[in-house]
Amino acid sequence: MKKLLTGNEAVARGAYEAGITFASAYPGTPSTEILENIAPYKKDITAEWAPNEKVALESAIGASIVGARSFAAMKQVGVNVAADPLFSFAYTGCNGGIVLVSADEPGIHSSQNEQDNRYYAKFAKVPMLEPSNSQEAKDMVKSGIDISERFGTLTLLRMTTRICHSKSIVQLSEREEVEKKPYIKNPEKYATTPAYAKKMRVEIEERLKRLKEFSDETELNYFEWNDKNIGIISSGVAYQHAKEVFGNKASYLKLGFTFPLPMKKIKEFASQVETLYVIEEVEPFIEEQIKAEGINCIGKEKIPNIGELNADIIRKSLLGEDRPTIQYDSSDVVSRPPTLCAGCPHRGLFYELSKKKNIIVTGDIGCYGLGVADPLNTVDTIICMGASVSTGHGVQKALSRYNDDMRAVAVIGDSTFFHTGMNSLLDIAYNKSNTVTIILDNRTTGMTGHQDNPGTGYTLQGEEARDLDIPTLCKAIGIKHVKVVNPLQLDEVKEALDWALKLQEPSVIITRWPCVLKRHSELDKKEFGDYIGLCVVEEEKCIGCKKCIKTGCPALQFDKESKKVRIDKVQCVGCEVCVQVCPVDAIKKVGE
Repeated sequence: MKKLLTGNEAVARGAYEAGITFASAYPGTPSTEILENIAPYKKDITAEWAPNEKVALESAIGASIVGARSFAAMKQVGVNVAADPLFSFAYTGCNGGIVLVSADEPGIHSSQNEQDNRYYAKFAKVPMLEPSNSQEAKDMVKSGIDISERFGTLTLLRMTTRICHSKSIVQLSEREEVEKKPYIKNPEKYATTPAYAKKMRVEIEERLKRLKEFSDETELNYFEWNDKNIGIISSGVAYQHAKEVFGNKASYLKLGFTFPLPMKKIKEFASQVETLYVIEEVEPFIEEQIKAEGINCIGKEKIPNIGELNADIIRKSLLGEDRPTIQYDSSDVVSRPPTLCAGCPHRGLFYELSKKKNIIVTGDIGCYGLGVADPLNTVDTIICMGASVSTGHGVQKALSRYNDDMRAVAVIGDSTFFHTGMNSLLDIAYNKSNTVTIILDNRTTGMTGHQDNPGTGYTLQGEEARDLDIPTLCKAIGIKHVKVVNPLQLDEVKEALDWALKLQEPSVIITRWPCVLKRHSELDKKEFGDYIGLCVVEEEKCIGCKKCIKTGCPALQFDKESKKVRIDKVQCVGCEVCVQVCPVDAIKKVGE
């Protein structure tokens, strides 16, 4: 049977067909849908959301060690979090086959950086595969498991945004049922103490030699001979872009197994073409290694290493050609920057926080990062997952040392708090900084599409779970001053902020209200009820002061002709933040 699948859906299918029995991940664009599409195979695969990527990979490692085929998936920055177990497990090797997906994001559509994780394969000395369409994405999970078990190592599967989210036809196959390999107690293999690790260090180089030989033998790397005036070495989606530009006017060395590189094949290919291009996304990973072998090629000196690659960029960079496009008046295009949704529970907090003077707000990764933008202009820093709390701690320690009365306020989401914020809060409690930490508990992992987490009461595969109580956890960590508020009630928020900023000890404020887009669970319905309604503006009362507009709600619109505000009924959910802000009571909630 054939199906039209995204790359992420195809990877999930590949995990099923490969006989994988355990899969774990932390959600992050562009990798999120992989685990969501593995979850329905609950009869054959245990699929879990982990609190962070390190835990996800370590769990998959555990399953592999006892002989089960396992799998972990994450976005490119998630591999940074998982790097510790990755490098150690590269030394020990595996038992059951194991594949790690790194979903890279050229173009920085939803990330804090544009790193090329192919270098992780070289750094950790593990084999790497790169699919260029959905069929290959599915098949390479199976190939990755085979390589893993054949060479006794984790296999890295490097995806990019276009492969993750683009669709192509996939030929489906049946699941390969495999028995769990026997586990034999062997500390010399799995315990990375210095005495054992020194032996592993030698073994990893021997394995790398065998992998190099395999790279030249495998059908994952192959020639496409056409016109030999131009030769192109490429991998992943860059191969598809190159084919779109050059078609059969060039010959290709298509690389699917990209670490170690097939140098014998590369040298053979280079010797038969007149001009050799290396087309890859983002960094010159392949190009650098080819040039190190003394092979002349053209790559990043012409093709940019910034941003997502496409056919037009390649065409202009290598052929000097611009494709004609439709001309339009750019002044007619309305700017649509991202903003917090109408009814977002974070808006009330940021509105009140924006009024506070002499504070620095350290932000984190999530929807609430939009607190950095107009008109709220509240968040001052965003570094990485969980960094808001520990950055805030460092800020406060430095300010206190220099007798600066400015205060640090750290803002972090519930899922991000579970991810790496808990450790940072422990640091605050232990080292006694009077930082104010605000945990935005919107009852889900919001930015990546409403995945469950340890605080929602449900697992990925729909089973009921412990609903982790954040206030109790904060107190257990060592925070004495903890307060829970409804972020849509501005008086509650203001009172809590005033309370926390007066304290000379660490404090935590928890804003607890569900994401406005979330499909409410039974637990949500019991706690929050059906609160959705509609607010309207009484036009005769509105004085056009725009105070409600300063909340940043996209449902509020200012009419320049009438100099009045109106509310978009399609977007409004009746959160009443604007009602509380209006100085003349011109806004009312009319329905629930």
